[in-house]
Amino acid sequence: MQQDLLVRLLQATELRARVLSGNIANQNTPAYTRRVVSFEDMVREVLESGKDPLKVQPQVEIDTLSPARPDGNNVSLELELNAMRENRILYETYIAMLRGHFAMLEAAITEGR
Repeated sequence: MQQDLLVRLLQATELRARVLSGNIANQNTPAYTRRVVSFEDMVREVLESGKDPLKVQPQVEIDTLSPARPDGNNVSLELELNAMRENRILYETYIAMLRGHFAMLEAAITEGR
């Protein structure tokens, strides 16, 4: 299950990268409302409740909390770039964890040789 969850987390970071790129591409589009991806918090809640985290799907949501400019657009380039940096760190962390998982499997398999 650990491997499957890590793959799902990686997929969520890929989706988030696409959503963030879309936000940046639309930073000058009047009335555009930025999107955010929710996943890690939902997974944590499901894990704490003892349910299966693999049933959780990443959700693309509209950000209604960020203040909008007079043209109705609420995309902040600074916020998007910071979110991209955070997403990159999450991606690199999940990759490192997945590599560690495979390294342990490889060690367990080759240990008996």
